[in-house]
Amino acid sequence: MLCQRCGKREASVHFTKIINGEKDELYLCEKCAQELGHISLQGNDTFSLPNLLAGILNPGLESSIKQTDNYMECDTCGMTFSDFSERGLLGCSECYQNLSERLEPLVKRIHGSNNHIGKVPKRKGGNLRMKRKIDKLRQDMDTAVEKEDFEKAAEIRDRIHELEDKIGSE
Repeated sequence: MLCQRCGKREASVHFTKIINGEKDELYLCEKCAQELGHISLQGNDTFSLPNLLAGILNPGLESSIKQTDNYMECDTCGMTFSDFSERGLLGCSECYQNLSERLEPLVKRIHGSNNHIGKVPKRKGGNLRMKRKIDKLRQDMDTAVEKEDFEKAAEIRDRIHELEDKIGSE
């Protein structure tokens, strides 16, 4: 496939943007992608992961990250948010807590939520599965109340209490 910008060179970079549920795909050659600022090739012609991460973290604001966030530092390992944006790795497990002011909006923007809603391990995820079931039952109970099916709502309420008791006893 040829580059959609210049139409001369083979497209080797593929971008997919989803904005407000609308998907937009762009196929570019390396030169056009570099000219548009989507990628940065260093002297040894290798792909620059730090620049890619900086673009994801704050599109168009890579230089301002270093200027404004150097003060935000992990108390345990000394990692700053600008260090994270350059390397793409946190320094320790405490970084999540200490840099949460900047990490939480980033995680929410990338994943759509700050809460993990993915798979649950079979051996160790019993409580999490029960909590999810309780959340689902609460929604069902609210629906039953809206429909004025109070008997069903009471049954669901009792089931929620049973599950909550199980979680409390474990």
